[in-house]
Amino acid sequence: MYTIDELISVCISRQIEDGELVAQGIATPLVAAGYLLAKLTHAPNLTFVSAIGQAICREWAPLGVATIEQLWIRQGQLSMGFVAGACDFLPRFGPKEFFRPGQVDAYGNFNNVYMGGTYARPRLRLPGAGGIPDVTVFEEKVYLYVPRHGRHTFVEKLDFCSGLGHHPARTTGRGPCALVSDLGLFDFEPESGRMRLVSLHPGVPLSRLQAKTGFELVIPAVILDTEPPAAEELRLLREEIDPLGVRTLETLSGAARRDRLREILRREAI
Repeated sequence: MYTIDELISVCISRQIEDGELVAQGIATPLVAAGYLLAKLTHAPNLTFVSAIGQAICREWAPLGVATIEQLWIRQGQLSMGFVAGACDFLPRFGPKEFFRPGQVDAYGNFNNVYMGGTYARPRLRLPGAGGIPDVTVFEEKVYLYVPRHGRHTFVEKLDFCSGLGHHPARTTGRGPCALVSDLGLFDFEPESGRMRLVSLHPGVPLSRLQAKTGFELVIPAVILDTEPPAAEELRLLREEIDPLGVRTLETLSGAARRDRLREILRREAI
């Protein structure tokens, strides 16, 4: 058997092609696990660039929390400032990057700034846009992922737009290519730019997906099941890439997340 965090990382891995440059933000272990899984299976010539230290590297290390710098900075071949990375390096080399939206609409526009209320007095302040507004206006390989699919994330109208999707005002780049959630895999219909179901994860009924999505999805005539992780993919994730289970932090919340974080830190200290 596999867990949903493993399936999400595997789905991310399967979006990666050999020889690509892939970018990763901060606190996104599901993405990091997917990138490393791709490197250890079908994409050995992967190059990484990370917001952690703005490092570029081709080697890898297992995931950690207190030791996360070992994955990027210690393996780095080159480090640069954030502005130079977002404004000079990334536009030139066109990386593939996965973003986790706080809200996303039917056209792949997304929000990482606030939810509810107003900008000055939000109900919930999100981590912030970082370099998202800078890179999503020109990148061709934007991908999204949502560990907990719900109507609070998949919304008809954003409270704030910090990531540009398939928007009529766009003059460069393109909107997101695909989205991975804990319920399914999605892309965006070329004609309309609307989010379209590609496959449902095993055991997820279409009625549940529709109930947890705040807008109308494009549903194909034939609905496929997502291919489950292979035995070797699970072994690599569990034994080599992420034996501490850092990736699970993105699928947990509240006390469960706090307890898992404490356990990871305890094991790292041994």
